[in-house]
Amino acid sequence: MNYSGDEVMKAFRIYAQLAGSGEADKESLLQVEADDRVRGLLDQFAAEADCVVLGAGDRLLLVPLVRLSPFHMSNESLKRMYLRGNAVNADLYLMYMAIIVFIGAFYDSYQTTEPTRNFLQMEEWMDLVQQRISGLKEHSDEELKALSQEYSYHWADMIEKWDAMDDVKETAKRQSGATISRVSFLDTVRRFLLDQELARQVGPDELDLTEKTKIIVQRYYMEREYNRGILEFLYSLEPKRKEET
Repeated sequence: MNYSGDEVMKAFRIYAQLAGSGEADKESLLQVEADDRVRGLLDQFAAEADCVVLGAGDRLLLVPLVRLSPFHMSNESLKRMYLRGNAVNADLYLMYMAIIVFIGAFYDSYQTTEPTRNFLQMEEWMDLVQQRISGLKEHSDEELKALSQEYSYHWADMIEKWDAMDDVKETAKRQSGATISRVSFLDTVRRFLLDQELARQVGPDELDLTEKTKIIVQRYYMEREYNRGILEFLYSLEPKRKEET
């Protein structure tokens, strides 16, 4: 398909905005909605970087689809920006799990695409992570090794990290500081979700999903092509007995 120079420049200017900040303004959104050819070009530019362009509210978003995308935040960047200086990959795996559990809490199952609640409290979030950890513990060491190979998640390391954290009920101010506790760890994950506009604060201890997250869930989050069955596995982790947190 042949494109005019004006169409190419329109698409490129929008892509430059997206590449620079991860989003483009309302004017750019209106342009791609009004011109299918500009939209097609923009999608091609994004695909070359293993990304997709999504409309969310009154703006466009550039979302990486694979870890190798140049716009995907690297593990080292995550460690440096959000975790302790001595953080290891197990900390990141636990962070990923906490995010999956957080998003999953808003949906009835991994097959639904519409949220069924308006907010999640931090304490309930912690309880939900504990439930998944308790479910993992019901597998033998051999089973966990096999599951780690299947899903590329080091489940045993995540159990060890979670169990090593203190579970002291402190004030919100102290827990968001340097204390190594489950609440302070989830506070770190909360800050990441807020910074990346994946969650929004709706109360002192309550979080909700953003429109950005809802669209990503609808389009990609539930697809096995992207989650490798991890969601289905985590939703199945209901412990046989209630363990003390």
